[in-house]
Amino acid sequence: MKTNVHTMVSALNEGLRQEMKRDSSVLLYGEDVGKVGGVFRVTQGIQKEFGEKRCFDSPLAEAGIIGTAIGLAINGMKPVVEMQFSGFFYEGFAQVYCHAARMRNRSRGRFTVPMVIRMPFAGGIRALEHHSESTEAILSHIPGLKVVVASTPFDAKGLITSAIRDPDPVIFMEPKRVYRALKQEVPEQQYSIPIGQAAVLQDGTDLTIFSYGSMLHQVFKAMPKLKEQNISARVVDLRTISPLDTKTILESAEKTGRVVIVQEAARSFGASSEIATLIYENSFGKLKAPIERVTGYDIHMPLLRRENIYLPDETNIMEAVKKVLNK
Repeated sequence: MKTNVHTMVSALNEGLRQEMKRDSSVLLYGEDVGKVGGVFRVTQGIQKEFGEKRCFDSPLAEAGIIGTAIGLAINGMKPVVEMQFSGFFYEGFAQVYCHAARMRNRSRGRFTVPMVIRMPFAGGIRALEHHSESTEAILSHIPGLKVVVASTPFDAKGLITSAIRDPDPVIFMEPKRVYRALKQEVPEQQYSIPIGQAAVLQDGTDLTIFSYGSMLHQVFKAMPKLKEQNISARVVDLRTISPLDTKTILESAEKTGRVVIVQEAARSFGASSEIATLIYENSFGKLKAPIERVTGYDIHMPLLRRENIYLPDETNIMEAVKKVLNK
């Protein structure tokens, strides 16, 4: 199998191109995605290759972008639309909540909405207000939506393929901190990764660490320190926040009996809370210690230099690991 070295940006670009070649009903649009290829250049060169009818720039109107995508999807197209940053998505939130997520149920299966909403999210690049939030939990709370978070270039390509082919609306969240920070061998051929399937990236016996997005890489930054102390950690990348891979989560928690969950988002009402509850409800008797969570704070993402104070890092992860091992 031939592979190429990719960043997440170039892996997504290749995945989008391959799916557009395979399926003529796939089209891309959003603010600046056509001529310049998006703020982060994920769609660079696609308009030149496929033409302005299949990759084009939209007005600055998130409600209009999402609303038209819903109409296109109902009528046989597979639109992939980009929100320039996740914080801008909420201008079009009503279209998703009231229509995209409900259409299959509302029409009793007569209509589906095979659309993808891509959005850069989370912090780590010292962006402006409304540019760095991690609000995946809000979207995961909505029935009818799938919420995907790619953590690596390999996963980004496979997951965007599955998202486009899915018959229902998918929110595809891309951690911009990882866009060009990581390079990885990615198969040149087209492939897909099932939505709702977590990945066990490292096996271990002392504890299980669950994470996703850019926080996964903070977990691996802590690995040398864990090894120095002879701590064996099982690491699970969730990949999908909704639906969660319940089977892998429970099996991993039961295997080690100790759990640490790492998320960048604010602490309250987030993915870590749901995962902890899932484990407590189903595997409480197999736990050797209370679950520890490493999260952001229940505040707005600080600007510029204070952003690093908010973001969890390997030091926070090490503290949680020691705490769960000493109970």
